[in-house]
Order: sequence, then structure tokens, then C-alpha cells
Amino acid sequence: MEIRFSKYQGTGNDFVVVDNRGLTFPKNDTGLVAHLCDRRFGIGGDGLLLLENDPDYDFRMVYYNSDGNPGSMCGNGGRCLVAFARNLDVVGETARFIASDGPHFANLFDDIISLQMKDVASVNVEDGYTFLDTGSPHHIEMVEDLENFDVFGRGSQIRYGSLYGQKGSNVNFVKAEADGSFSMRTYERGVEDETLSCGTGATAVAIAMYKTGKTASDRIRLNVKGGQLEVSFAEKNGVFTNVFLNGPAKSVFEGTFPC
Repeated sequence: MEIRFSKYQGTGNDFVVVDNRGLTFPKNDTGLVAHLCDRRFGIGGDGLLLLENDPDYDFRMVYYNSDGNPGSMCGNGGRCLVAFARNLDVVGETARFIASDGPHFANLFDDIISLQMKDVASVNVEDGYTFLDTGSPHHIEMVEDLENFDVFGRGSQIRYGSLYGQKGSNVNFVKAEADGSFSMRTYERGVEDETLSCGTGATAVAIAMYKTGKTASDRIRLNVKGGQLEVSFAEKNGVFTNVFLNGPAKSVFEGTFPC
């Protein structure tokens, strides 16, 4: 058996992508998914994406973390899957798809994919951190020396600590920049390490920075290790709607992998 795949990345957040409209991929084989995502013995990726048919949408998004287990919503993965769908002529300049957290809409502008994320009605501002769910759970802390911060050590401590129980949380560390943007680094649950970018994390950071008064803008630039993302939204009575994650999504290579 051979699996035909494409490799995509969105600001360095990279994915193995498979057209599964024929439902031939062994979706219950977590070992295979983990092997495909392995950077030494497989293709390599922060996760694996399946594009499937859906009767009510342009396609269905199925996402797995790199550990082989089904994941929650992945913002950069969603943007990459939209780009993949366009290359298959499944969609044109717009896309409507269904994911684990519900329906999504996207606009496509060359390599830039603008993806509508879910509305956010609850933002928990605590002493020293903020927590919210943008399709995936995110813990957010402000730090001063972001460049030299121990993201893996502190991130894994929070992710596996008692604060979020067995399911854990993604963990983001943020620094405000003089130009009004925010730099961030993320420890991702399921990858169990720092990634170059996190889409749901960037969305969560943008909303958290607005909610905590660190910016008055509803269009926020986020600097990640793999590039730059932008998040825009509308806020009324503490509810965030029309949330869009904007950034590049590009094909890297494609091939077949023997199984």
C-alpha cells in the first residue's frame, strides 16, 4: 500500500495532507499517523490533515496531532487544507468546510488564506494568565525575555499540571512590541513541544490582548517563529465574532509513502 500525500506549511506550522475523499486512509491507525508525522522515519509534520467529502459543505476537515491521536481545531491546518482544496479544484476563491469545532468559511487571496474561526463568548482573565478556547484550549502568559524563555520547560509544566486536568492545554508566551504587534511562542498539546506557529494560539493571543487592555485594536499582528499572522474580530458585550485568522499557506512538496 502507498499513501499519496502533500506537505503544506502555514508560517512554519507543517502538515502531512491527504485527499481522503475515497475514504481509503486507515483513520483508526494511530501508529501510522504518528509514523507519517515522524521527522526522522516518516514524512514529518506537526500534524496530519484529511480532506473528505461532506454533503453540506465543500469538504470536511479531519485533523490528527503528530502523536497519532485525533486533535481539536487547528487554525493553520485549516488554512493549509483550504489551499490544498483549491489545488484540487474542490474550491475556488472561497470555501465552506466543517471541522471538529463546527463550520468555517475562508477567503483565498493567492498564498494568503483568511479563515473564519469560531465565535468566542468566554475569556477567563486570571492572576498572571488568561485562558480561552478558540477551537482548541489556550493558556496565555506575558513574559519579558521571550527570545530566551524556556518554552518547553514552562509549557510542559503547565500543560501537564493540575490547572487543566488530564486533557491539558496549549500554552502561549507573549511579549508586546513597540510597533503595536505581539510576539509569541507556543507549546502545543499533541505535538508536546514548541512549534514555529499556532493558528488557534495566535487567535487566542489576539483576543486575550484586547480583553486585557494591552491593545485597543481589533486587527492585531502576531509575530511567530515561522513568520507573521494577523487576527481580526468584532467585539460586542464581551463576545468576539467575525474572528478571522489571516496568513500564508503554501505547498512544500508531494509524493507517495509506502506503508
